[in-house]
This record gives sequence, structure tokens and C-alpha cells, in this order.
Amino acid sequence: MDAVLQIQNITKTYPGVVALDDVSFDIERGSVHCLLGENGAGKSTLIKILTGAQIRTSGAILMNGAPIEAKNTKEAREIGISTLFQELNVVDQLTVEENLSLGMEPTRFGFFRKNPDIGRMLQTLARLEPSIDAKQLVSKLSVAKKQIVEIVKAVETKAEVIIMDEPTAAISEGEVKRLFEIIAGLKEHGVTVIYISHRLDEIFEIGDYVTVLRDGRHEGTKKIAEIEGREELIRMILGKTVVETYRPREVQKTEKYIEAQHITNGKLKDVSFDVYKGEIVGFYGLIGSGKTELSNVLYGIDAYEGALRIKGREARFKSVAEAVAQGITLAPEERRSQGLFTMLSIRKNIISMNMKKISRSGIINAALIRSVSGEFVEKLNVVTDTDEKEVGFLSGGNQQKVVFAKCLNSEADIFLLDEPTRGVDVGAKEEIHGIIRQLADEGRTCIVFSSELPEVLACCDRIFLLHEGALKAVMDNAPDIDSDEIIHIVAGGGEA
Repeated sequence: MDAVLQIQNITKTYPGVVALDDVSFDIERGSVHCLLGENGAGKSTLIKILTGAQIRTSGAILMNGAPIEAKNTKEAREIGISTLFQELNVVDQLTVEENLSLGMEPTRFGFFRKNPDIGRMLQTLARLEPSIDAKQLVSKLSVAKKQIVEIVKAVETKAEVIIMDEPTAAISEGEVKRLFEIIAGLKEHGVTVIYISHRLDEIFEIGDYVTVLRDGRHEGTKKIAEIEGREELIRMILGKTVVETYRPREVQKTEKYIEAQHITNGKLKDVSFDVYKGEIVGFYGLIGSGKTELSNVLYGIDAYEGALRIKGREARFKSVAEAVAQGITLAPEERRSQGLFTMLSIRKNIISMNMKKISRSGIINAALIRSVSGEFVEKLNVVTDTDEKEVGFLSGGNQQKVVFAKCLNSEADIFLLDEPTRGVDVGAKEEIHGIIRQLADEGRTCIVFSSELPEVLACCDRIFLLHEGALKAVMDNAPDIDSDEIIHIVAGGGEA
């Protein structure tokens, strides 16, 4: 094997979390090497290390047999590693030509000069996509054509490795076909592509090798030709799940808190279900199955067709405020960007969803703020020396506890929990599961949206299985539940 990259014993730790644990594998020159894993498996962390966005804790990376260590993305590009991010790194207000040379303009006496390589770049652009006018603004291009501009820039800066992060997430079927043709052309010229996607059919169509990460560890690397279909690949991603921690609960199914009928939008396809007071239900599926989109419908973020009843009353949420007024709260998937004010204190975050509780006659009461915050810090066991500490300095598990504290303080009775334990350590995960069970025991209703099978098996009373926006099956949880059947269904096999 002619390895262009060798990943050797890479470990990356954060306070309380091991994101990558002694990961080693090789990437062959001129191949399409697919990188797979569930949310939190370590894919993003590894890519950030390869591109210089983060520094590894230990281990080594060899390129063409020589050790490399990029301290930023510019150094990685100079070494020969470029990245096509899902959020494209183009400037819409500049022309295609200006974007191609952006960041690489030569200077003389402090003034920019025209890049002498721009002619070669434009020739490559014309070869790959003749319909793109170099003088037009990038804002006028489709997502697929913006990707081609980025690919041209990577190729012409002599990239030996191009990382493509979910490149087909926002492009049409025809554009996907064109992208694959371009990738095949890159291979012919000896360029290596590291390809990240949750669409398993694409992996079999475009990939030569696949590496699977699970819980920060290297699960395995195989030739695509040696993998016996989707089931084996899913098994590598999820592993064999044995449920030991599920505690059967008696739920009195007498009062329906949520009744959803024929919920449909751009992602969801005729989804109908009921959830009862005091119940913990899980919506489980692979990435792209529609879990987050469903939580957005229930929280008034996304529009939908169909009918929704909350605690027996018709609901047609047009905003988050309307959902909150009906007693619904959301712990979002991205806690740092969507669930917390990271530059504010624990105390200010906790009170932010219920200002009425800490005010009297419209005047904020400092003593009440301290009392409310202290109550939730103690109740949820937030590890801190003071609730005046900025949330951004807490570990992932403690940040998530603050998100839960905010939700609890809102006095909601329906909790939407999107990936509630992503990126937290085992101890914090068990504590959070305990909080969820306690909420349900108090009569609250909890809906867990997760792409981690062990999570829904550990704490949910019923499990709804999603595949590509459709509800495929509903299962009552039990210690002897068949995880193989679940994997079969969410992989697109239909009911087993």
C-alpha cells in the first residue's frame, strides 16, 4: 500500500472527554477514503487535527513518510491538505476569479498584485465546469458550482489530499453525479479524497476504502469491495449493542400530551404518533433520518402540514414563543451555539428562560436569582466552585446540565431533548439519563431525539424508528429488545 497519509496513535482529550483514543490507520494515495461514524464518534475532531484547526494531544501524522504538524489551516494547505467544508469557504461578494486567488495574492511594496497562476486556475475551471464564468459573482452560483470553485482552488494549490465534508448534503441528484465525475478525475491525477457522508449508498458508489470511528476509537478500516452490503457497514458504525442499564418503568397511559397526525414537510413524510404524560420516548435513526427536523416542528421552528394537538388542544405553532407558552422546552443538538450563552455565567444562563420567576412587580430580585440558580446547580450536581463562572469554561457534561437547568427553570412539562448526551463522558451521560428519568417520574414528558442506539435503549420506554423522514416502526423497550431488528429497520430494510 502506497500511503499518502499515516495516522499513528492519535489521541485528543478535552476536560472530561476523550474525543480520539489512540486512533491509527493509513490512507492510500489516489484513493477515495470514506470516514464514517455516529455523531460524537470523533470524525470532526480528526479532520480538525488534519487541517490544523486543532492540535492533537499525542500521536503522529506522516505525509509521504515524513512527520507533519500543521498549526493552522494555512499551514495544512501549504503541506498539501485542503478541505471542502460543508459550510463552503467562499466569499459571495467576490467574483469567481477573485475567490480562486483569495489568500494567495502576491504583494509588492504592500500592494496586491495579480496572481501569476490565475491563468492555469481558469484553465482547470474551464475543463471541470465550462459553464462557470470567471467574472461572475460567486453569489450567483449554485452550491454545486461553488464546490467546484473550491476544488479548483485546492487542485491548483497542489493539494495531494482533499477532504470533502458532506459535499452532497445540499446539491441535487444531477449535481451529485457531476461531483462524482470530478472526484474520479482527481483520482486519475493522483489526488486523494477523504470523503465524509452519512449517505451509505454514496460510500459504496464512490469509495475505495472506509474507516469507521466509534466513541473516539478506530473500529476498523476495510476495502469497500470487501464489505458485504449496508448491514455490515451499519454494524461497524453502531457495534453490537447490549442493553444492561434500562430500568423498566410503569407508565399510566391515560393522558395524551402530544398527538401528531400526518406531519409532513420538506424532510418529514407523513409522520403520526402519540406521547403520554410521564413517558420517555425516543426517536432513533441514522444521521439524516429527520430527528432534528421533527424536534423543530414540535418547537415551532419549522413549518409543516398535518395536525398537532398538545395536551388535548389544537396547536399550530408559528413561533418558538407559542410552543414555550404551551409548556414545551428544547435542549438543542448544538448546546454551545444554540442552547447556551457561553460568555455569561451559569447563574445568568439558568434564569434566562423564566425572568418572571426572579422578579417582583417588574423589578429583578438579586436574592431570588441566587436562590433559583443555587437550587438547580445543587439539584443537577453542576460541578463548579461558583455559579458566577462563565459557562464556556465548564466541561461538556456540566454545560449540558446547565442547559437542562434552563429548561427546568422554564417550568415546562414537555421536554424535547436533541442528542442530550453528545460529547459528554460516561459518568456525565449516566447522570443526564438519571435526570431524564427523574423528570418523567415527576410527570414530565420527555422526547429524546438521538442517533446513538445505546442512548435510546438505556432510557426510553418506547422507541420510534425513523428512516429518511418516515416513521418505520414503534417498539416497546425491554431488556431483551432486539437491537439487530432495530439496525435492520433504520438502515432502510423495512420492518424485520
